[in-house]
Amino acid sequence: MYRSDGYRVRGKDSMYELIPYVMPYRYDASNSVTVDIDLGLLQDYVRKCRSKGISMNHMSIIIAGMLRVASQNPFLNRFIMNRKVYARNHFCVSFVTLQPGKTSDTVSKLYFNLDDDIFTVNRKVQDAIERAQQPASQNAMDKLMARLLSIPFLLGGVVGILKFIDKYFTLPFSIVHASPFHTSLFITNLASIRTNAIYHHLYEFGTTGIFIAMGQPERKVEINGETVEERKIMPLGVVTDERIANGHYYGRCFRELNRYYKNPELLETAPEQIVKDPDVKKKNPKFIVK
Repeated sequence: MYRSDGYRVRGKDSMYELIPYVMPYRYDASNSVTVDIDLGLLQDYVRKCRSKGISMNHMSIIIAGMLRVASQNPFLNRFIMNRKVYARNHFCVSFVTLQPGKTSDTVSKLYFNLDDDIFTVNRKVQDAIERAQQPASQNAMDKLMARLLSIPFLLGGVVGILKFIDKYFTLPFSIVHASPFHTSLFITNLASIRTNAIYHHLYEFGTTGIFIAMGQPERKVEINGETVEERKIMPLGVVTDERIANGHYYGRCFRELNRYYKNPELLETAPEQIVKDPDVKKKNPKFIVK
């Protein structure tokens, strides 16, 4: 089946075909794990960038690491819709941005090339935050929400129709683009509001397969041989859709991710190659960047 945001996966692994029928809902197929990031190493890298005149933030490093791992492990960019497996034809990230002087917030959605380096990722993130913090700024999501809320008596029906079309057919890419729930990765920085890491649910509407919550920094005591060491860590509450990859696959991805967070300099150059999803039966699938 054709979708505006992905390609149907038709592989030889029958388990991936079966699991969505056993667990038809994302909340039924969600796995949670805490990933502890050495905050000292991240702060050292931020200071190094600052000495070169580059304003680097922690969220950019987290996103850049996930982007690099996804460039080598394409299953992370899959999603399930109507019990069928799809490979997304782009990589995007949704994240919450607080608006100055307001109690509400907005969600920014950014598109990345799989070979973007950490500096490109940081520039896109910084630009998005600046746009969101401008007075009276509205992104595609805000405009879509305003249109939906302008017809309150029909709101439930309209949302129901959109969910039906998304499940059984395909939404126009203009709506997928405006929806923060149709994304490769959803990330929120709870440390910015001094809140501990949580395991955020995966939305049933949309195609989100991974949700990361950055938590308040903590001090952790570890035993290293005969010595006891204390280090500052940033916990990441990670929730994943079990149906897009098995435990072995996720485990390997998290090990790779930890390597990049220990040494963000590895993200300063583009990957040598991009690994394509082997089960997409289409020559040179189009990759969309908005």
